[in-house]
Amino acid sequence: MPATDFQGSFGRSLLSLRRDQVDSTTVAAGSSSHHNHHHEPSNMEVELDSFQRQVAEKFIDLNASSNDLLSLEWIGKLLDSFLCCQEEFRAIVFNHRSQISKSPMDRLISDYFERSIKALDVCNAIRDGIEQIRQWEKLADIVISALDSHRPIGEGQLRRAKKALIDLAIGMLDEKDHPSGTNLAHRNRSFGRVKESHHRSIGHFRSLSWSVSRSWSASKQLQALANNLATPRPNDVVASNGLAVPVYTMTSVLLFVMWVLVAAIPCQDRGLQVNFFVPRHFQWAAPVMSLHDKIVEESKRRDRKNCCGLLKEIDMIEKSSRLMNELIDSIHFPLNDQKEVEVKQRVDELVQVREALKNGLDPFERKVREVFHRIVRSRTESLDSL
Repeated sequence: MPATDFQGSFGRSLLSLRRDQVDSTTVAAGSSSHHNHHHEPSNMEVELDSFQRQVAEKFIDLNASSNDLLSLEWIGKLLDSFLCCQEEFRAIVFNHRSQISKSPMDRLISDYFERSIKALDVCNAIRDGIEQIRQWEKLADIVISALDSHRPIGEGQLRRAKKALIDLAIGMLDEKDHPSGTNLAHRNRSFGRVKESHHRSIGHFRSLSWSVSRSWSASKQLQALANNLATPRPNDVVASNGLAVPVYTMTSVLLFVMWVLVAAIPCQDRGLQVNFFVPRHFQWAAPVMSLHDKIVEESKRRDRKNCCGLLKEIDMIEKSSRLMNELIDSIHFPLNDQKEVEVKQRVDELVQVREALKNGLDPFERKVREVFHRIVRSRTESLDSL
């Protein structure tokens, strides 16, 4: 669906949704005569509706750039969108903190922060995956160095390149096919270097001090994040003056972002089988579900079914290294001019992939780290304000 099509797919706004729910509640109470069909929205309703629109616009923009779907740059934009939504949500919670401690908001906001703690483990696992990709980048460097076009290619260089390519192919096997490949992950640090002031509230959470354990499962963590996630009940929306809706919205965005990270980046026990669905009357439902469906379709592609991650750059390095490996296998000495040209072309392709990783991984890692710390900060500030 083109991005412009989403403009007509916004569905009902929060204002109309809440008015419908208020009206239905009033009817149930036998007070239909007091309906005001020309209800002027309050400042709070405008604020909450603005949040819904902002979320919708962020995901419409992400659909518009879906040609780069699951590239480091595109996922970076997704994380930027999450951070913007998180900041707006944080402001809503702060502005209406007097209602957060009342039922049903105390239960709903507590549920959100419990889910956000689970997201911290996903961020740590993604950091491990980034380190794994860096190891592949180093192996690609060895191949490029061995087959440097500035000097004649000999059998020694080919053997060196071949060994690095074999190591790269083994390293890129899905962990279900090659469990020992996960050993690397347990040498890495987590993002959990938070300020001392934060430890007062959340120091007991393992996510803040260690990387994920050997028994940790990305698939199970996503299922825990999604467990019992349901649209807010009409009486909760009314009782919370509409605040239940942004909590549901932010929880859904959090789940979707973590799901995308697990889909794209190598991590332990990857799995995308999460029941994720957003009713279409939410303004942001159509663009979010469109992205969800595109990623699911990508995961079903024949050449991606058993891959260790759907990241676009992973696909590029896998294809480039496989073609280089096949070329090396076909080489016989003495090397003719045609083979030398083919080797140079394959090296140039591998250089482009290596540069994409080299330039993209550091900014991407910084954004994942920022997401981690923003979740921690938001939770801590909310607990303090309550």
